[in-house]
Amino acid sequence: MDELRALTERLVSIPSHDDETAAGDAIASWLRDRTDAAVTRDDAGNVVAWRNRDADGDSLALVGHHDVVPPDESQTADGEYVVEERDGRLYGRGTADMKGSVAAMLLAFRDADPDRALAFASFVGEETGGEGARHAIDAGFRPDYAVVGEGSTGYSEPSVLDVAVAHKGRRASTVTATGTAAHASEVEKGENAVYRACDAVDVIRDLDAPEADVLGQRLAGSVAVTEIDGGTAWNVIPEACEVTVDERTVPGERVGLGAVEAIDGVSWTVDQDLPPMACDDPEFADSVLDAARGVQDGAGAHVAKPHATDAGWLADAGVTCVVCGPAEPGEAHTATESVSLDVLARCRRVYERVASR
Repeated sequence: MDELRALTERLVSIPSHDDETAAGDAIASWLRDRTDAAVTRDDAGNVVAWRNRDADGDSLALVGHHDVVPPDESQTADGEYVVEERDGRLYGRGTADMKGSVAAMLLAFRDADPDRALAFASFVGEETGGEGARHAIDAGFRPDYAVVGEGSTGYSEPSVLDVAVAHKGRRASTVTATGTAAHASEVEKGENAVYRACDAVDVIRDLDAPEADVLGQRLAGSVAVTEIDGGTAWNVIPEACEVTVDERTVPGERVGLGAVEAIDGVSWTVDQDLPPMACDDPEFADSVLDAARGVQDGAGAHVAKPHATDAGWLADAGVTCVVCGPAEPGEAHTATESVSLDVLARCRRVYERVASR
């Protein structure tokens, strides 16, 4: 436990919301000093290490990320992040999301005794859309299986380590309505872009979001208009209006937002599309859950997460994924972010057990 706590504290103390370089350097140096793995840093700043890369059989990767969201003022001091231990928990930006997991994976990667190819990867840019994961995948990082260390604790019952076999994705869109400006005293001379945007909103309101079932877990998608911006003055018929749409996606079909383009002067653009994840191998999902059950009193369960992770990009590239990590719902990205040291130790043992099988 002391080694895991110390490594977590070291990684968390390194600022990595604006620039992940120093955190990546620390991870790469640790791997080179304490393992015989082949360690690489790519142009994006990802850290990837392999053991037994040329071995026969399916490969497994332990996957995390070392970027974080900007810290609260209370989480910094003298240019570094503050890390504090209280009541069996470590507090600080990145403890839960997800440098604690990265530390547990590093130790498991070092200590596992695999007879097949085993990788460790820590990506950059997860918090801003998965830039690091996409870069690594484009460069050929495609293990057969992956355990992604995002949070899966406390879904079935408090403090119990679960295994997520699915999560939702997020598609962000802009619906743009154009018209013809005119003086508001002569309405008939213009084409009101706000009216056209409102017609598009009515179409969106009536769209049904799909649902999906993944290994017994039901995921319900959603679609919502979250912003609308149009018009320039109280006495001008608006010639442009934009509508922002937030869509939570599930594996399989998507909401038919393209239907808005049947309205004159309306177009639809996808701004961000973070893919959902669905584990496609029940035996792998069961094996990770068995490992979790072997290190705790609570039974644990297969669960689904409501938000996207890098597992979505990996699954989209053909990698069989599950998510298993110490963060609890609502813990990440907060001013009081923390991680349970007990659960973190459980995660280390789970990662090592899965990697050694």
